Amino acid sequence: MSGTRSVVRGIGSYLPERILTNAELARQIETSDDWIVQRTGICQRHIAAEGEFTSHLALKAAERALADSGFTAGDIDLIVLATATPDLTFPATASTVQAELGITRGAAFDLQAVCSGFVFALATADAHLRTGMFKRALVIGAETFSRILDWTDRGTCVLFGDGAGAVVLEAVSDDDARGAGVLTTHLRTDGRHRSKLFVDGGPSSTGTVGHLRMEGREVFKHAVGMITDVIEDAFAATGASASSIDWFVPHQANRRIIDASAVKLGIAPEKVVATVDRHGNTSAASIPLALDVACKDGRIRRGHLVLLEAMGGGFTWGSALIRW
Repeated sequence: MSGTRSVVRGIGSYLPERILTNAELARQIETSDDWIVQRTGICQRHIAAEGEFTSHLALKAAERALADSGFTAGDIDLIVLATATPDLTFPATASTVQAELGITRGAAFDLQAVCSGFVFALATADAHLRTGMFKRALVIGAETFSRILDWTDRGTCVLFGDGAGAVVLEAVSDDDARGAGVLTTHLRTDGRHRSKLFVDGGPSSTGTVGHLRMEGREVFKHAVGMITDVIEDAFAATGASASSIDWFVPHQANRRIIDASAVKLGIAPEKVVATVDRHGNTSAASIPLALDVACKDGRIRRGHLVLLEAMGGGFTWGSALIRW
């Protein structure tokens, strides 16, 4: 009996026009280009303009993903938007994107898993599509982290940037998918580590937005170790291996974390997609941004086996294995 598979039909991304270089940051705080590059691999990041909201970035990425897919907004009946920096406390930023696209049916909601947000959103949309509840979904990761940074804290403000990425998923039968689609997803959370990466404000606690706070060494230590289990689960569920995947697209947090993770997993360096040097850490937007770059430059092609992984505040972490 044939089941249902969520197949990627289109991808798109958007980055704000303003680029903030390490040299510019060095004129504002006590740091240098060498210090930032050696510790993070980041050379620049994009910063949203005044009056440019998360919904604006998400909408542009969604429109580009729709154009790439060949579908129209009217074909979409589900929007799952991963973000830790919504326009407002409520309503969901996804509902703003839905309205701007002219969609009046189905459901649209936000999902908050910080840097793991896109993987969590992909898994959520996939689950809904496979049940038959919805037919086509926009899965979006969009962030304006520049709005929650303490620009006097060189340990955090040099790391993050703004951006958005989106994919269009369609539910098709296993027979019609011909092996393509989301093969497996694995998600984890361990709330005991929340003090290591958090924002020190919120509606219920302080009544303020707050700023991002991070214990960098602790996050690095856990990041490399935690992702192993969800990737091993992905391999066990599908029979895939480090040697059989075509591309590894990790969350773009830090070049040292990316490299150390690939080494630990036995993934060849030439299979790793890295954009952290150009984008910085864009949280939930980082994976779809990197995916779009690799699709547009011809690296990721139909039939390729693509492994995604992310780890973020909470701690949250997850993996997804997709046949493109």
